[in-house]
Amino acid sequence: MLFAISDLHLSISTGEKKSMEIFRGWEFYQQRIKENWLDFVGGEDTVVIAGDFCWAMSLEQALPDFQFLDELPGKKILLKGNHDYWWSTVGKMENFLAKNNIRTVSFIHNNAQRVGNIAVCGTRGWFFDAEKDADKKIVMREQGRLMRSIEHAQKLGGDPVVFLHYPPVSATSRIEELFGVLRDMKIKRCCYGHVHTTKRFDHIDHAVDGVAFQLISADYLDFEPLLVVERE
Repeated sequence: MLFAISDLHLSISTGEKKSMEIFRGWEFYQQRIKENWLDFVGGEDTVVIAGDFCWAMSLEQALPDFQFLDELPGKKILLKGNHDYWWSTVGKMENFLAKNNIRTVSFIHNNAQRVGNIAVCGTRGWFFDAEKDADKKIVMREQGRLMRSIEHAQKLGGDPVVFLHYPPVSATSRIEELFGVLRDMKIKRCCYGHVHTTKRFDHIDHAVDGVAFQLISADYLDFEPLLVVERE
């Protein structure tokens, strides 16, 4: 089966100074993540983590968080979020994991992965209010990465499901450069994270122009991985 979740914000490596427990609803969140994962996910399953995996500032610092993840059942596919400061080149990340015997974690970055009849693809995305020239350049770069990832997914032959960290659409706004890719490339389903306090954001959990959107932030899901596709 394929599951998804985002914004775990693990602080095993950084300790109490970065723990999300200071926020209401995040009490004992790392223990809850572990317990729910064990309840839902089996060894043959795959979980997509759509950004903000942990608070570490480097791969070396993130090792305890990766070890925590590696000990949980199933395969894990990670995308970059806005707080994943440890993120590096795919080659460097893969070498780091191999060196430290982390065997169940892989990455989506300008690529895709086949999971049963699904092809997992996506990218980080960017803010709605990207008005500065620097922000516009990032949006265009993310647009290119999204297109390449979907194209790779199509070549793999599975039904592409897109995962983004930032939402490309809300009840009142769109990032047309990214939303247009989903629409034009006939994507049917897109899961996204980043959003924590829904009172401050008109989040979307329904279809827009044929694309079904779903919020998968950990606190929004009550720290339970969301089932995306049943076992075939």
